[in-house]
Amino acid sequence: MCWPKSNWLELMKRQNKQYSGRSITAGRRRGGERPISFGSFMSGMKNRHILYLAAFSAAAVLFTAQSVSQIPAAKTARLLELSGPIGPAASDYFSKGLEKARSERAGIVILRIDTPGGLASSMRDIIKDILASPIPVVSYVAPSGARAASAGTYIMYAAHVAAMAPGTNLGAATPVQVGGGSPFPVPGSPDKGDKGDKGADKDSAKPSASMQDKIVNDSVAYIRSLAQLRGRNADWAEKAVREAASLASEDALKKKVIDLIAEDLDELLAKVNGRTTKVLGVSQTLDTAGMKVDIFEPDWRTKLLGIITNPNVAYVLMLIGIYGLILEFYSPGTMVPGTIGAISLLLALYAFNLLPINYAGLALILLGIALITAEAFMPSFGILGLGGVASLVIGSIMLIETDLPGFQISRFLIGSIAALSAGAFALMLLFLIRARRKPVVSGVEHLLGNEGRVIEWDGLNGRVRIQGEIWSARAEAPLKHDSRVRVDRIEGLQLVVRPKS
Repeated sequence: MCWPKSNWLELMKRQNKQYSGRSITAGRRRGGERPISFGSFMSGMKNRHILYLAAFSAAAVLFTAQSVSQIPAAKTARLLELSGPIGPAASDYFSKGLEKARSERAGIVILRIDTPGGLASSMRDIIKDILASPIPVVSYVAPSGARAASAGTYIMYAAHVAAMAPGTNLGAATPVQVGGGSPFPVPGSPDKGDKGDKGADKDSAKPSASMQDKIVNDSVAYIRSLAQLRGRNADWAEKAVREAASLASEDALKKKVIDLIAEDLDELLAKVNGRTTKVLGVSQTLDTAGMKVDIFEPDWRTKLLGIITNPNVAYVLMLIGIYGLILEFYSPGTMVPGTIGAISLLLALYAFNLLPINYAGLALILLGIALITAEAFMPSFGILGLGGVASLVIGSIMLIETDLPGFQISRFLIGSIAALSAGAFALMLLFLIRARRKPVVSGVEHLLGNEGRVIEWDGLNGRVRIQGEIWSARAEAPLKHDSRVRVDRIEGLQLVVRPKS
């Protein structure tokens, strides 16, 4: 509650009048008044200062509130780029860009789209942010030649205003089942040309068909709800999901899938100006005349997230981490492979936590690396090594559980890793064979077959010098001093020698 300014002034006048004409040190009554003590005087002064301070604070609060209420929304359009596959990095970037636009009171947010699709979880995160945004979001498929396929179509339907550049397209929103289908016929399943038991065919196809129907029906309901929310063509949206239908920009405008077509950002702002849309259930007229477009660049965290969530990078980081830790355990104290391996493995695990991975594939990769490592410590003539390479390749193919573009491990990378692992295994096997063929260089056994010289002999016994060492020796026949002999066998600590032929 605030008092009028006149009330504050009247109160301060009364306070000044109350203390005027009073004496601090007077000991006698003047005009029937009681003398004022020094403490009472100071208390009155303190109260007067408090009133002054309260009046000043109230005026400052009123001025600030009035100033804030009069601040217009910033004439800025925040531009966000959604290019490439939609994944965790894309959703994180969009969330931060939307928060930045909200904090800076931007007029609208323009989401420029060029994507082949992406993960359903990341797509839904972006759509949730759009639906909860207090700032209108304009989705814009651009430049010419761009597309908003699959997950991009859902985002187009969720935006407050949907626009496309000439020569662009959207659609093909059929969900891809996680894990994909088997490229090989299932054992016991009929061939396409088999005209056998059709009833058995239908029964065997029921589980997979039922699961696919659930996924498609859920996606249909989701995109229809977005279409109904924004007043767009819900029937074509269902067709895009069920039949993977696609539309060019001109056709999309005719079928009321989008709201407008714009050549560039300037034309987009001009056509959006004056359009009315609902933001959080409240109608809002867009005022984009003279708006300045400000591009939001991703920060270092978003860039790092985009790099490590690339399945190929995450796969390589995992292998570096595992091999680094193995080397550290094999030769403790070097620190370098262990440190690099630990960091790489943690980054890989963080990326796999955000990606749709198959844990059976991950287990096969770990088993393959363990078998290849065991081959180095427990030679099995190649059985463990070959099994490890096979397990590594199969696990790598199974690792990422989706057929979405941009979220699969390169077959070339898998082949290269398999070739390197097989090469390392073959190299270890070669070193093992060479080591087994080398002569013994330690122990008593290395003396067998070596030559020496007789330094002292009597009858059948004497001493010989071999490799700088003097040994007790015997022979089956007498030997001459300084003659050359060869070690035939060893009996205890005595050498059995024979003359060198």
